[in-house]
Amino acid sequence: MTSDTNTIRVVIPLTIRTKNGRPKILPPADMDPVEQRMQDPHVLRAIARAWNWRRKLERGEVSTLQDIADVEKITDRFVSRMMRLAYLAPDVLEKLLIHRIPPALSLNDLVAVAELPWAEQLDAVFGAS
Repeated sequence: MTSDTNTIRVVIPLTIRTKNGRPKILPPADMDPVEQRMQDPHVLRAIARAWNWRRKLERGEVSTLQDIADVEKITDRFVSRMMRLAYLAPDVLEKLLIHRIPPALSLNDLVAVAELPWAEQLDAVFGAS
């Protein structure tokens, strides 16, 4: 193999992880922790939406999930599934929303984790610490 003296080779240690079915490039492990806090905006938006729906139900602005689905022009099944995010454990919500620590799983898996007891959710979402 010949080497050209005008060629510069740059190696950047990146990790590629699949997130929501799409590849996502993660920064090097030795990067500043503040810079690593790249929360998926879809997760944040889904949690905010679920809490908004929950508040509407609690205030009596809507009476059923079907009412929400009709207003949002989505299916009641989708509303039902995503509403589970409004019932995640407080510790999980704190890490996701305040500390901006991204979950170690997809949004669909996060919805499924919401059905677990609160004591089990933290490890399921972020992996064993």
